[in-house]
Amino acid sequence: MARRLLWASLALAPVTWIVDAVAHPGKTALFVLSALSLIPLAWLIGEATEHAGEHVGARIGGLLNASFGNAPEVIIALIAIADNLPDVVRGSLAGSVVSNILLVLGAAMVVGPDHSQLQRRSLLWQLGLVAAAVLLLLIPSIPGFHGDPNRHSLALISIIPAVALLALYLVVTVLGIRRREHDEGPGDPGWSMRTSLVALGLATAGTAVTSEILVHSLQDFAKAAGLSQFFIAFVIVAVVGNAAEHGGAVVIANRGKMKLATQIAITSSAQVGLFVIPVVLLLSFAFAHPLTLAFRPVELIAMGAAAVFVGVVIRDGRSRRWEGVMLVAIYAALASLAFQLGDR
Repeated sequence: MARRLLWASLALAPVTWIVDAVAHPGKTALFVLSALSLIPLAWLIGEATEHAGEHVGARIGGLLNASFGNAPEVIIALIAIADNLPDVVRGSLAGSVVSNILLVLGAAMVVGPDHSQLQRRSLLWQLGLVAAAVLLLLIPSIPGFHGDPNRHSLALISIIPAVALLALYLVVTVLGIRRREHDEGPGDPGWSMRTSLVALGLATAGTAVTSEILVHSLQDFAKAAGLSQFFIAFVIVAVVGNAAEHGGAVVIANRGKMKLATQIAITSSAQVGLFVIPVVLLLSFAFAHPLTLAFRPVELIAMGAAAVFVGVVIRDGRSRRWEGVMLVAIYAALASLAFQLGDR
């Protein structure tokens, strides 16, 4: 039923483009339409990447997943950089890390079987990578606490942690792929390679067009809704960019596969911290105003504290519903804090 709904909702994207080109509605309506349209597009990218990976083996499949699985977040970030909205970029990236390990993990623990066994060592390792990313991000962030956080010198300093994070991610990814190749063997392809690549290309192109509409309407939506751009980026854009992955993890947990669901939630955060953030930073030098990785103290604290707190929760290798409720409540508290703080 959920898959049928996602297939049908792919029609939202062309509807959004037509409405934007012909009807010229208000920016608020465009923001809502484009945000909803991105959810099925992100799901289709994930589906196409997964099916393509089944044809080429775990090694290249893992690289495909790394390259295209996070495409919606990267595309949204690059368009926001082109529009000179650095705070939106950093807010959405930080919000993506936090929402994965608090909201998604918490929701999965709530709907999944109580007292399920988890892959404790692997999850703690992924959380350690998130914490390492936060520590490296302190290098450009601390100088950014004073003065202009978007000054060019900080953009140059940001290259150091970006390269370190990307190198760490590549090492971890290669080791993980080798382990999967040894443990799993070849997959059973569902779609043909041609179908997978065509779907991947169309979904990525559709995401780019829809993301442009989303970003261009963000400021007007913020004013109309009385919300700060930081709140919209940290909560709404972050959740929309990961919505398909979020929903998938919760559905998998509801089916009783808690090990897989928790791996998706926490590994997604690690991917954002170690892959998406440095890639966005390095690509930003192609634009007039390169991004700096000068995150706000609240963003750094939220990411670091979320990783540490979840580590404490799962340290015994068991999933409990009340702990899931607590994680969701903590995320709601952080979202409320983002609402109150306003823009930088």
